[in-house]
Amino acid sequence: MRQLIVTADDFGLDPAVNEAVEQAHRTGILTSASLMVAAPAAAQAVALAKRMPGLGVGLHLALVDAGSTLPAGEIPDLVDARGRFSDRQALAGFSYFFRPSVRRQLAAEIRAQFRAFAATGLPLDHVDAHKHMHLHPTVGRMLVEIGLEFGLKAVRIPDEPGHPALLSPWIGLLRRQARRAGLATPDRVHGIRHSGAMTEERVREVVRDLPDGVTELYSHPATSQTPALAALMPTYRPADEFAALASPEIKAMVEREGIRLTTYGALSPLPPQGFVPSPLRGEG
Repeated sequence: MRQLIVTADDFGLDPAVNEAVEQAHRTGILTSASLMVAAPAAAQAVALAKRMPGLGVGLHLALVDAGSTLPAGEIPDLVDARGRFSDRQALAGFSYFFRPSVRRQLAAEIRAQFRAFAATGLPLDHVDAHKHMHLHPTVGRMLVEIGLEFGLKAVRIPDEPGHPALLSPWIGLLRRQARRAGLATPDRVHGIRHSGAMTEERVREVVRDLPDGVTELYSHPATSQTPALAALMPTYRPADEFAALASPEIKAMVEREGIRLTTYGALSPLPPQGFVPSPLRGEG
């Protein structure tokens, strides 16, 4: 069976993103959305989601180029005085490896984001991370360990066909962590190579060539390129991505191909295979 999860990332980032999620879910092929709990329009996103019970809403864990959930004074090694994470992912990754104080703050912020999601009252459909930061082994392990405390059952593995070879060890490690914890995962993901430009033509290519198994297609739709979105993602084409997800032609193609649209929450969980939390729960 060919199953397709269609996800909108950055839910809650901007009202135009929220509007795109609602419209593409109600009339198009969108099945899921990943919520940034500390984003400016998160409250609006939650209110919309509660009116769409068929939408699978997950946590979009934001640890880079985004605002934090905890106050800056509680995680001073992670954010600037405004409470914003750096966009320098490599530098942040080194800190996670070599500075115990940073790891403690990182665990606290990850737990705070899970707690904020739980406070919305929405079922936790899945978890992924902004800019795939959970490929970092420290973040990935904390995501799994802490997520299990909050009922986590599924996680995105950013394993796109043809990904750079240097990512293979980290993708493999994250997949093993998820499997040991009994978390459901997709077999493959589309949206990384053409991030910000998942146009109707590219979505059509994914649908046309979809293999058996579970595939996730994710994008960053918005009904318009607002000034706030342009400042954060100047090269992205959110309106074109929205048009693809809301396209009647794409929806008809999915139906004609016999592809089952689904969510992470509808996937069967795996039996745990001996996942053991680290002695210090990743915080030492």
